[in-house]
Amino acid sequence: MLSYDELTSPERELWEAFPEGRRVDLRTGVPEDDRVAEGGHWGPGRTVRAAVIVALLLGANTAQSGAVACLRLAGARISGHLNLAGAQIAHALWLEDCWFEEGVDLSGASTQSIAIVGSRVPGVEAGMTRIEGRLDLRRSRLESSSASPFHRRDTALSLINAQVSGAVNLNGANITAPEEWAVSAGGLVAEGGVYCQDGFVAHGEVRLMGAQLPGGLHMRGALLEHPGPRGVVLALDNTVASTLNFCDGFTAHGTVRLRGARISDLTFAGAVLNGPPDGNGPSLAAQLMQAVDFDFTLARAPSGTVDLRGAQVSYLHDSGRSWPDVVELDGFVYGSIKEDEAGERGEAAGLRDSVAHRVAWIRRGPGYNPQPYEQLASWYRKAGHDDDARRVLLAKQRHRRQTLHPAARVWGHLLDATVGYGYRPWLAGVWLLALVMLGMLSFDTHSPHPVKQGDGAPFQPLVYTLDLLIPIGGLGQRTAWYWSNDSLQWLAYLLIGFGWVLTTAIIAGVTRTLQKS
Repeated sequence: MLSYDELTSPERELWEAFPEGRRVDLRTGVPEDDRVAEGGHWGPGRTVRAAVIVALLLGANTAQSGAVACLRLAGARISGHLNLAGAQIAHALWLEDCWFEEGVDLSGASTQSIAIVGSRVPGVEAGMTRIEGRLDLRRSRLESSSASPFHRRDTALSLINAQVSGAVNLNGANITAPEEWAVSAGGLVAEGGVYCQDGFVAHGEVRLMGAQLPGGLHMRGALLEHPGPRGVVLALDNTVASTLNFCDGFTAHGTVRLRGARISDLTFAGAVLNGPPDGNGPSLAAQLMQAVDFDFTLARAPSGTVDLRGAQVSYLHDSGRSWPDVVELDGFVYGSIKEDEAGERGEAAGLRDSVAHRVAWIRRGPGYNPQPYEQLASWYRKAGHDDDARRVLLAKQRHRRQTLHPAARVWGHLLDATVGYGYRPWLAGVWLLALVMLGMLSFDTHSPHPVKQGDGAPFQPLVYTLDLLIPIGGLGQRTAWYWSNDSLQWLAYLLIGFGWVLTTAIIAGVTRTLQKS
């Protein structure tokens, strides 16, 4: 147990100020001397042992009546290991512009608000911590450390299964654990949200898998780089959040992963998703994600793939800069799409060029998958644009045709040319009209021979042509006349063949349309 006589001058000042919550400021006021980066050179006059801080927070100096005890210290060099693991702390801790020799261990502690602002700390371990208030690490520089026996990896900030009733404020912080976990906060519950803005930089992976963030995660303008071996800079698998804000210059040099996350408002407006530096891995992996509002209007197209397989969103807002060369859309379900192309496109529904644009979007996926086409067609139908829906389904059949064996591809081309796979039935009418005109004009130039003299109706070129083209039933002309002219006889045979092909194509196309309806 520390005695008052053992304390140094700055420690006695802190000891006496603690019961009244007064701040002890050891800064000189000279900017060159107060730079936290140079805190390792601060002498005894600015050094406070971590053991003194621990003793005070654990009740070594009883609070005075009528005052609220609080440890407030600025501009100090903290020597030794600040070990508060498992402690029950009834007082708030506020440290500003301090330089720590060793890491801070709060694992399993129950405490009031903690602020370590503008400081340099070799790692903070706060797994399983319960904080009644906020955790404030603004402008601090945290570096990976193995100071705590609870560390399993080289982690700069650990908040695994921590519970914070207020906000976790990391604005302006610089957290460094290259190739490892800069922040490990799986299972974190932060009622007031997590704030990583105003110049926040993370060198290493930021992990909030399974976090509960009613106040959201705010990373406007943040920079995430130097991913670990998996190439992931931000992992939010199965996170539940009101808001995920990655806008206004948010930059990720690695994969942003949102597998199974559930979000009300998700925005990447003005963000840059560069993907892993080695090019192996997606820029965004959001399989099975659920979001109400998904704004994906990036500053430029991602360098890696975007994986939205199985994701569900109510409102998708994108632009021509949103999508890379490869987009995984199988199982992606959306209620509405709004496209923003510098004010040129506006609402996608109803614009003729939007269908070609959206089909090209689907074709960015590897291989053939019917669901993205059916989802897009369903959206057009709900918007009242049935013609556009049919264009999408026709594009689906054309894409599918590429996966078939040669004979089926030939039949597919025939269905496409004749009836547009049933989605353009008017094409059959065009073909029939063209063939009727060809037959009528050709047969009108010569006279055929009757099969039986004086038997049957007089020869009519139009009726004779229709009789050849209609394979079922008969109009009495085809069996009553024949040609001595070989070319006309062969034309008659061709018309009979075209009639069967057109009839078969029409039946197949109409059947497919009825089945889809």
